[in-house]
Amino acid sequence: MGTFFYLCVFILNFYVLYQKIATEVFEIEAFAVLNLTKNLTEDFSNAVRQILLSKGRLIISGVGKSGIIGKKIAATLASTGTPSLFLHPVEAFHGDLGMIQMNDIFIGISYSGETEELLKLIPFLKANKIPLIAMTGKIPSTLSENADFVLNVNVAKEACPLELAPTASTTATLAMGDALAVALMKGRNFMPEDFARFHPGGSLGRKLLTTVESVMFKENLPIISPDEKFVNVIEIMTKGRLGLAVIIDNEEVVGIITDGDLRRAMDKFQARIFDLQAREIMTKSPKMVDKKLKMAEAEELMTQHKITSLLVAENQKLLGILQLYSVK
Repeated sequence: MGTFFYLCVFILNFYVLYQKIATEVFEIEAFAVLNLTKNLTEDFSNAVRQILLSKGRLIISGVGKSGIIGKKIAATLASTGTPSLFLHPVEAFHGDLGMIQMNDIFIGISYSGETEELLKLIPFLKANKIPLIAMTGKIPSTLSENADFVLNVNVAKEACPLELAPTASTTATLAMGDALAVALMKGRNFMPEDFARFHPGGSLGRKLLTTVESVMFKENLPIISPDEKFVNVIEIMTKGRLGLAVIIDNEEVVGIITDGDLRRAMDKFQARIFDLQAREIMTKSPKMVDKKLKMAEAEELMTQHKITSLLVAENQKLLGILQLYSVK
C-alpha cells in the first residue's frame, strides 16, 4: 500500500510539474505578443501603405525557424489578397534572385538582424531599388539599418529555459505577420467573396461560389396538378421524399404543399380533408429563385423566411428544388 501511495504522489507531481511548465510557456508567449503594441512605430503604417501602392508582390525570406514562419506569413498574405511568395535566401543567392521582379517588395525576417545569408541579398535589393521591410528583434542591427521600414518583434525572453530555441520570438514574428496581413485586408476592402475565390475547396468557398443549380434536386420531382385529391397528394409527397409537392398548372408553378400545409389543413378541415383538392390546401406564390443564385444567398433567403425549401424556376417553369440541408 505504501509503494502504491508514493507512486500515485509521483504521478500527480509529474502532471502538476508539466502543466506548470505549459502555463509558463503560454504566459511568456502571450506577454511577448501583447508587448508588440509597444514596439509599433509609424514604420508599420508606412509599410502597409507602400505595399498597397505597389503593383508587384511581397517576397518573404528568412532562414531556419524564421524561414518557417516566413512561409506561413507568405501563405496568409497570398490567401488574403496580397500576392506573396517565400524565397529562401540561400537559393536566392544561387540563382533564384531572378524570381524578384521590378515593383516587388522584400520582407527579410531575422530576429538577430545579422543572418549572413539574408544580408548577402541587400546589395541586390538596393541596386534594383526593391524596398526592404525588416522584421527583426534587434535594433540597431545590420538588417534594420539597411531597411526602408522596420517591424520590431523584440521579446523580453524566450520560453525556452536555455534562452536558445526560438519560441516567444517566433510567436511574436508570426503575430506581426498576421497584423500585416489583416491591415492589408482592411486596406484592400477584402471581402468574404474574395476569400472564397482563393479557397474554392473550403466550406465558405462552396457556399459563396456554388450556385443552386449544382446542388438542387432535379430528378423525379414531386409534381401534382391543382385538381389532385388529398390522398394522391400524400402518396406523391411520400414518394418524393422531400417533404413537399409542387403544384403545376399549364407547366407553370402555381403553389406548393409542405408537411406544414398538410398538418394545418388536417386541423382545419378534419374529416373533410379527404374531399379536398390540392388547390384548396396549397400555399400560393411559393418562394422561387434563379438557378444562378449563389448558395450563400439562398441559405440567407431561407433563414430570413424561416423555410427549408426553395423552388428553382425560370419563367415560372420548375427546374429543381433546393433544400436547406443540401447547403454543406
